[in-house]
Amino acid sequence: MGKNSKAAAISRVPLFGRCTKRQLTEIAHLADELDLPAGKALTKEGSPGREFFVILEGGAEVRRNGQLIASMRGGDFFGEIALVTDVPRTATVSTTSPVRVLVLTSRDFRQLLRTSPDIQGKVLQAVAERLAAIV
Repeated sequence: MGKNSKAAAISRVPLFGRCTKRQLTEIAHLADELDLPAGKALTKEGSPGREFFVILEGGAEVRRNGQLIASMRGGDFFGEIALVTDVPRTATVSTTSPVRVLVLTSRDFRQLLRTSPDIQGKVLQAVAERLAAIV
């Protein structure tokens, strides 16, 4: 997948909704594309969150306390809060079919925020808006 395709996938994530095309390309450059098998746990409830995922192809299920709470497919994303906080995962996400995903680690993303204040400001504004909508 090219940088433009990665940037397009990342642009659908509300956390990055205020970013310019150039900034999205910069973020996409950090993302790795992986092919994973069915039955792979991408996150585990209660464990530290260190990655953000965008599902490009395939499907996954989200379980909390062992109960199915959602199904995900291409275009869906999760783990974006792990990029900016150290809170534990709130659910387990496992693949239900072979998947292709983009993965962005919190370490790489935090380094980008330190070196790109413009991106940092836009991401923090998106986080604040999301938190305000919850309260």
